[in-house]
Amino acid sequence: MGNFGEDLRKERLARGVALEDISAVTKITQRHLIALEQERFRLLPGGILSKGIVRGYTGALGLDTQDWTERFLRACDASGQMSDDERGWTTFASNVGKARLMQREAIEVRLRWLGAILMLFAVVAGGFLAFRYYGLRQGWWSTLLPMREISAAFDSTWNWTSNLFARLLAWLRR
Repeated sequence: MGNFGEDLRKERLARGVALEDISAVTKITQRHLIALEQERFRLLPGGILSKGIVRGYTGALGLDTQDWTERFLRACDASGQMSDDERGWTTFASNVGKARLMQREAIEVRLRWLGAILMLFAVVAGGFLAFRYYGLRQGWWSTLLPMREISAAFDSTWNWTSNLFARLLAWLRR
């Protein structure tokens, strides 16, 4: 694999795009574009701005910005032109991105578990209601729960829930 700047320049020339055109589209100065092609990374603004320049340049050429940004970072490290301060900022920015991804993944996992628990609750409640309905229709529900108090409590709860649901439907239909 060739060096970063030379490969970038070859890609630009293969597509027949002038530096002026890239500068006009991306609003990046030609001085920075030339510094990028000549691998004079110290002339670039540094840190996140340098990565933005690489993304703008490669995006204007229609190249994979992620791949070229990673190549740029490897070329900067290999050349030794990146200061410790810039290296620290680059590491910080990548860690912030990773932390955001991890936080988003953690939220997605929690939502999946919540959905699974709600589905389980719905299945159990639906099973219970179907079992009870079938038991009442067949007449064996009262023998299943011989104590009249428990049966009366279930019946009153069922009636209360049915009335609440009917009122809610009537309210929604208004």
